[in-house]
Amino acid sequence: MRFTRLLRVQNVGLLSLAALLTGLVTPAPAFAWSGVHGDNTRSLAGSYLAGRFARSSHDTGRAANFYRNALRQDPDSGVLLERTFLMEASEGNRERAIELAKEVVKRQPRHRMARLLLGLDAFKARSYKRSAEHFKAAGSGPIGELTSVITRAWVEHASGNNIKALSSLTLRRQADWARFYLRYHRALIADLANRSSDAKRAYESVFQQDSKTLRTALAYARSSAHAGDYRRAKSIVRTHFRQSSGEPHPLATDLMERLTRGDAIQRLVETPEQGMAELFYGLGEALTGEGGVSIGVLYLQMALYLQPNHPFALAALASAYESMKRYEKAIDTYGRIQKGSPLQLAIDIRKAFNLNELERVEEAKTLLDAVAAANPKSIKPFDALGNIMRARKRYEEAIGYYSSAIELIGKPEKKDWVYFYSRGTSYERTKKWKPAEADLKKALELDPNQPLTLNYLGYSWIDQNINLRNGLKLIEKAVSLKPDDGYIVDSLGWAHYRLGSYPKSVKYLERAVELRPEDPVLNDHLGDAYWQVGRITEARFQWDQALSLAPEADLIGAIRKKLAEGLPVKKQALAGAAVAEPERTAPQSTRSSNQVPLPQRRNAN
Repeated sequence: MRFTRLLRVQNVGLLSLAALLTGLVTPAPAFAWSGVHGDNTRSLAGSYLAGRFARSSHDTGRAANFYRNALRQDPDSGVLLERTFLMEASEGNRERAIELAKEVVKRQPRHRMARLLLGLDAFKARSYKRSAEHFKAAGSGPIGELTSVITRAWVEHASGNNIKALSSLTLRRQADWARFYLRYHRALIADLANRSSDAKRAYESVFQQDSKTLRTALAYARSSAHAGDYRRAKSIVRTHFRQSSGEPHPLATDLMERLTRGDAIQRLVETPEQGMAELFYGLGEALTGEGGVSIGVLYLQMALYLQPNHPFALAALASAYESMKRYEKAIDTYGRIQKGSPLQLAIDIRKAFNLNELERVEEAKTLLDAVAAANPKSIKPFDALGNIMRARKRYEEAIGYYSSAIELIGKPEKKDWVYFYSRGTSYERTKKWKPAEADLKKALELDPNQPLTLNYLGYSWIDQNINLRNGLKLIEKAVSLKPDDGYIVDSLGWAHYRLGSYPKSVKYLERAVELRPEDPVLNDHLGDAYWQVGRITEARFQWDQALSLAPEADLIGAIRKKLAEGLPVKKQALAGAAVAEPERTAPQSTRSSNQVPLPQRRNAN
């Protein structure tokens, strides 16, 4: 074939479909694609290389266009056919993907993703026998086998064969994660088949296996309420609240409120199509969360083919786009979730963070200001605004937003340490040390074991040559809690430097640079420490390295001066004198503040 000959000539290696579907694809190198002008380049090789580059950058939209153009020029290429299909399916271009899937299975009869899409298409058309044949052919590999078993069970249920559907939900060798999915879908199918005892046993089994999982808790509680057992439903939600970490999910909170009012409650899944969508959503979200973004997105798009308004699948797909840095697509996908749902607040905040990533800061601010006005009792929009403003070094605005959040708290609890910490770091950036110190102390009072607060307060004291004994203790505690955090280890090394204990300083600063070799400030600190112990050549190397890492403007001049003139050699502190107070100098900050999303090199995140 023409395309295959071109590949041989250009020595372009082909990636196996097995690698693609298991998330083990190595990103393609950034080829120099001269002569490629736009998505409809006339060159076959150029279109392929451009498509491969776009796919490695997670831009599946442009990749689909490039591969589509290449396939038009060489329609006999099985490789181009397969890749074009995968990109079209990933983008949710279902009509084109289905037509391509038909061609793919002619050449690769057991192609998993093509068979799954064709099975779903037949299922939607209620052609159940054909659907089951496609799903059976898709049963290769652990994920494929599990998907094949559960999809065929839903086909049997849709055909009216409930006993066969339930009896088929088994695998010869079942890992715990596979057993979880099998039991969960057994519960859903038994529930729809009005086999209440079977459904209850299966729901109870998956709930005992993992009561933290929101989706299964909602399904079990809603099933109980639908059957009239509101007491049990509320007990399920309460158990989920107790077992889950962090703030309760808004959908769980909303369900509890509806149960308390005695509202009529529907089951989570009311049709076979919704049940099938639940499978592809669940596996898709799990795969994207475990790093298999490519296959996870395919599964999520299949869930949305069956149920276009599935809020969890849409949210999971938007989150996947965020991980790919496709922020516009993430915003558009969040926008497809039904307005006015309990998820609305969280959706709008995610949109604002994506706008911020796109440098549309004022749009993000306008959106969050509106969200705050619409939710006057919620801390979340103020916290989001504070975080964005702080990341943008608009510290005065950040202080105002964090203050609004703190006013809503009432009596602070342990979990509220973060608001005082965030406002305190913003005060420190504006050189308002007294309120900064008060907030950082309050954050530490609320949670004495937060490495971020321990490090920031301890470093600030030492950086200002004040309260050195306590500052060193705080940083040592922070390092004991997070020994692999480069910024915190750097703080300990810099503390020893300021105290004149230069060999110890070198030890910790070398470790910090190992952990964060890309940070100019850490490299600069190590250079200073090397100089003080007489390792002059290594000091100059570290300063040169710091300059190569694009430090902020105020650091560039200081490093260049050190390269030209060196440093005054200071007398090393006497043994046992590490807690002595050196001569006090004017407060200063030697750390850069361009860390995103939160700016402090004291690891303020």
